[in-house]
Order: sequence, then structure tokens, then C-alpha cells
Amino acid sequence: MYEKYVELRDNKGVTDYRVSVDTGITKSTFADWKSGRSNPKMEKLSILADYFGVSIEYFLE
Repeated sequence: MYEKYVELRDNKGVTDYRVSVDTGITKSTFADWKSGRSNPKMEKLSILADYFGVSIEYFLE
């Protein structure tokens, strides 16, 4: 899932900080996902899907 997030983030030309400000998802949450300490909850996936204009299923594939 994190790799798909990174691809969308980079394609949009934004940073984790910008996504954090725009979505309210903390930068530490992204770090936890990257390290594998936690997996995103559906609520956060929904926020990211809306932000990037993709479906939640995109992250789950």
C-alpha cells in the first residue's frame, strides 16, 4: 500500500508534509506505514483516495 501512496504523491508533486496538512493525516502516520509498524485504517485510506482522486480499491489491489 505504501508504494502506491508514494507513487500517487510523487505524481502529484507533493511532499508528505503537504499531504499531511491537506488531509490531517500526521507525518508520523506515514512513517509508521513506511516502516511497517502499522497499516492504514479504512478511514485514512478513504481520505487519501479522495485526496488523490482514486478509489479505495486502488490501495487494496
